[in-house]
Amino acid sequence: MVLFAGQGDPHRSMSLLWRTGHDVGKRSAPGPKPALSVDAIVDAGIGVADAEGMAALSMRAVGERLGRTAMALYTYVPSKSELVDLMYDRALAELPTDYDLTGGWQAAVTSWAEDTWEFYLRHPWVLQVSQARPVLGPNEYVALETLVRLLYATELPSAALRRIVGTLFHFVRGSAQTVTESRLAAAATGVSDEEWWQARSTVLCDVVPDFSDRFPLVVRLETEGASHGADGPAPDDDAVPHMEREAKTTFEVGLDVILDGIEAAIDKSR
Repeated sequence: MVLFAGQGDPHRSMSLLWRTGHDVGKRSAPGPKPALSVDAIVDAGIGVADAEGMAALSMRAVGERLGRTAMALYTYVPSKSELVDLMYDRALAELPTDYDLTGGWQAAVTSWAEDTWEFYLRHPWVLQVSQARPVLGPNEYVALETLVRLLYATELPSAALRRIVGTLFHFVRGSAQTVTESRLAAAATGVSDEEWWQARSTVLCDVVPDFSDRFPLVVRLETEGASHGADGPAPDDDAVPHMEREAKTTFEVGLDVILDGIEAAIDKSR
C-alpha cells in the first residue's frame, strides 16, 4: 500500500501543515470554544495508524477514537489526504535534532541513522507515504536540516552533499522497510519468516537438486556469509527474529560502507 502526499488542495494543505492563515483549526460558525483541534485529530490518526496500520485509517476511525463522528472532523481537516500529510509531518517531530559533532561527523551521522531507523520501526506506516512527492511540512524540513548540518562538517561541496543526503535517507528508509514488511508478512499470513524459508528451501532442494552446481557463488555467499559477518559471528538473540537480526546487521554494515565512501570522497576532494 503506497500513499502519495499532497493530494489535497495545495493552499489548504500547506496552511494546515505550517499552521498559517486565520482559519486553521477554527470553526466557521460562532459558538463556544471547540473541543476538537487539528492537533487532536492528527494525534488520533497517528494512534490509529500505529495500532492498526494505514489500511485501517479513515476519518470515521479517527472520529471514533475521539468519540466524534467523521463529519465533525471535516471542519478542521478537509479530507483523509490532508490528514495523511499532517500525520506524516507530525510524526517526524519525534526525530532528534541535536547531535554532538565533537566526536566527528561519522559518529554523529551514525547516531542519526540509528535514531531514524528506530523511528521507522516505531511508525511503520510512515514508510507507506511515498517520497516521490514530499509532504513539504515544517518537521520534514527540520529532519532534512539536521542531516545537512552534520554532513556540512565534512566540508564537502554542496553538489556532492546533495546526493549523499539522498543516499542516506533512501538507505535508512529502505533498510527499515525490510523489517517492517517482514513483520507485516508474519502478521498477515500467520507464518513466521523462519517457517516460510524452511518450507520453501526444502521444496527448492527437491525441485532443483543441482542448485549448488548452477549457482555455486550464491551457495558460497549464503553458507560462508551466514556464519560470519564482516566482523565475525553475530551475537544470537532469541528474542529477535532471525530476519530482523540479519536486516539490522546488513543495515550496520551498509552504513559503514557508505560512511567509508564519504570519507573517500573527502580525501579525494583534498
